[in-house]
Amino acid sequence: MLVTLAATASPGTLDDATDLGFLLHKHPDRAQVFDLPVGRAHVFYPEATAERCEVALLLEVDPVGIVRNKRFGGGDAFALAQYVNDRPYAASSMVAVALGKVFATAMAGRCDARPDLPDVELPLDVHVPSLPCRGGVDLARRLFEPLGWHVTATAEPLDPTVPAWGASRYVDLRLHGTRRLADALAQLYVLLPVLDDAKHYWVSTDEVDKLVRAGGGWLADHPERAQILRRYLAHQRRYVEDATARLAALDGAAPAEEQVVPDGEVSPDGAAPPEEDAPEPPLARQRADAVLGVLHEVGARTVVDLGCGEGALLRRLAADRTFTRVLGTDVSARELERAAARLRLHDANDAERERVRLLQSSLTYTDDRLAGFDAAVLMEVVEHVDASRLDALAQAVLGHARPRVVVVTTPNAEYNVHYPNLLDGPGGSRVRHPDHRFEWTRAELRAWADAAADRYGYAVEHRDVGPLAPDVGAPTQMVVLALLPEGTVEHDAPTVAAPGTRDGEEAR
Repeated sequence: MLVTLAATASPGTLDDATDLGFLLHKHPDRAQVFDLPVGRAHVFYPEATAERCEVALLLEVDPVGIVRNKRFGGGDAFALAQYVNDRPYAASSMVAVALGKVFATAMAGRCDARPDLPDVELPLDVHVPSLPCRGGVDLARRLFEPLGWHVTATAEPLDPTVPAWGASRYVDLRLHGTRRLADALAQLYVLLPVLDDAKHYWVSTDEVDKLVRAGGGWLADHPERAQILRRYLAHQRRYVEDATARLAALDGAAPAEEQVVPDGEVSPDGAAPPEEDAPEPPLARQRADAVLGVLHEVGARTVVDLGCGEGALLRRLAADRTFTRVLGTDVSARELERAAARLRLHDANDAERERVRLLQSSLTYTDDRLAGFDAAVLMEVVEHVDASRLDALAQAVLGHARPRVVVVTTPNAEYNVHYPNLLDGPGGSRVRHPDHRFEWTRAELRAWADAAADRYGYAVEHRDVGPLAPDVGAPTQMVVLALLPEGTVEHDAPTVAAPGTRDGEEAR
């Protein structure tokens, strides 16, 4: 089993490509061997120059030893298939085991010798020459392209000498993208066994921990999340439900019921899953659907996504040709780089790069470049802003940029009773994300939105996103602010108390 990963030197990323060795904690001048439960892993560098550095992980498995090891399901020593199989040749869940063991420090994003390197986005090329892929080339693209990878996948023929037999279940997979090495390794760690759809070892609750740890930063809003969970966890329903709930808490999503049978496939008894049992979409997708619905409803053609982050919503805006101009802004240059990779702007033509643009800008400062748009979106953004800066945000967006429509979504703090394992937030409150400065109740959002709209001449509509629960509402709350006709008199609105306070006094 072979996997190679190469980094290329380029301005602003790596001055010397051999710095990849620091990140991997493996010296380019040495070939190293590691004994693992699945066999022996060899790490070596086919190329190591200042311009390009390539590392190879070669896993030499022991099929007989695996069969005899009960941890890997070895029980029937007389089953010929246990000894005659593709394990020594095709990448699988065992490669994921090797990646996790051999490159554990790199996956954790640590580099004591060069602490600046783990956060650097590197131009990376990944090659898996022989990968079992139940779902074919199309599935490989559906799993990796939403993460910003440029995917080249070629189906291997069943027999090159007999073309009429068609393609085998193996693909030659190549990925190209710019990202942190830790993120690339984590995505390979999760998705290689997902493509194979076969775990070659016993699956237990530990696998849920590994999945949440490796996928916490990208899996929650992946469009193929449900299938990834099912396949990675060997279609074990209780583990899928556990992982779904834990990712939901990270994402702010309601724990949805996940099916064990993948979409478009049949159960072992040959029956397709009934339509009424289809899992509810993740809350992240429901939010994006709700926002896009509002934008179409109001006839917006030009849209600015304020605080766009890695570009989850931007990707859908860019794909919708209804929108003739799309702008994404964020205060973080690193997030904008990730968004550019996700949108594949570097490969886009001039017209598309003019239509879809990225801009570094702060939400709390007025910026003339944000004026003139039909609509502005603040999707899960306001809760990341310090409460003392909310007035400045309202002035910058509603008072200065003044789009015709502003769409705001934010968590509903009252719904948090459905998430028992949330993080401790400011003032002892429980929040869904460690960077949340606050989370509003429905009354608090209504008070802030109504006051800001009154001050700057907007009308307000309040909506719910996600499943409604008695007494506490939906997990996400939305406000749609529509600019009132010209001539509306602006006036000072009463000061809105910061979250967790009443009338300027600390809440008791």
